[in-house]
Amino acid sequence: MPRSTWWFKRDPERLGVAVRNAFECRRLTAENASLRKAIEYRHPEILIGISPAIMELHCLIGKIAETDSTVLISGESGTGKELVALALHHQNRSRSGPFVPVSCGAIPEGLLESEFFGHEKGAFTGAIASRTGRFELANKGTIFLDEVGELSLNLQVKLLRVLQERVFERVGSAKTRAVDVRVISATNRDLEQEVEEGRFREDLYYRLNVIPITIPPLRARLEDIQLLVRHFLDRLNRMNKGMISGVTPEALGLLQAYHWPGNVRELENFIERVVALKESGEIDVKDLPMSMRQSKKSEGPAAAIDFPPQGIDLPCLIDALEHNLITQALTLSHGVKSRAAELLGLNRTTLVEKLRRGNQPVR
Repeated sequence: MPRSTWWFKRDPERLGVAVRNAFECRRLTAENASLRKAIEYRHPEILIGISPAIMELHCLIGKIAETDSTVLISGESGTGKELVALALHHQNRSRSGPFVPVSCGAIPEGLLESEFFGHEKGAFTGAIASRTGRFELANKGTIFLDEVGELSLNLQVKLLRVLQERVFERVGSAKTRAVDVRVISATNRDLEQEVEEGRFREDLYYRLNVIPITIPPLRARLEDIQLLVRHFLDRLNRMNKGMISGVTPEALGLLQAYHWPGNVRELENFIERVVALKESGEIDVKDLPMSMRQSKKSEGPAAAIDFPPQGIDLPCLIDALEHNLITQALTLSHGVKSRAAELLGLNRTTLVEKLRRGNQPVR
């Protein structure tokens, strides 16, 4: 009899734990494969635009993706914080493990420690079996702590220890376990203010904020709205067999004047609603909800760009802009390189050479 079979016959409970853990691992593997497909499909949405803020974001993601440094992503709801975290994970070729998201604000306080670190059977009422925690499941991969500002001070202490020592214990266990995981956090709060007011630990803040990324709200990148509308129309027309050809200048002016409290997510939802309800033609003023129609129409181009006192990485910004425009031209031309080259004012040979230099697919 194989030793493992003998062991499980002696301890059926251990077999149950092993089976549950195997199913959990399989579920996360499938989920991670799905997320990787999603990021390949949706990654351009994070970086679509020609605004300086998006170009800077593009450069920053490229620079830090291959590192294992802790990242803190700040931004309003709907700006795409999880998509940025996914992009960082997806582009880090040294990490073979899964991307494991945890919504810190959606899990009851009493269950968060078990959710993070797992628990042993009998650790608390209802713990009828051992359970692997998210940090353990994310080993060799990335754990994404969304809404990290929602954590209690008690759990902040335990998270700090994991970041400092890379070890933890399951609830109800004295066994110390090591973990190799990249931590990416996100928040829509001002954590510096939370620290000043005593709601967030200063030492944990500095541990999480090794590399800060700030995603701008949509109202701060008005020059990107037209490109985003075009992108969402192309995708949603294909998905829903829609026939919406574009947006009128009058409607676009109102979209650019609207304050977008829900950011890119709100814009995507608006375009999806129009594609579902409108049969054909362009998006016009009458297709906009009253809140958008009452927006003051934008006058002229966006305000002049303030040159940052710390300077800029001009070569990186130029490369990012070129990469972004090539990607958008290929999207608009459905991958037909001769058409994409025409949209860019290039010949096909030059476009193919730029694709090779930029490590973009040539076929």
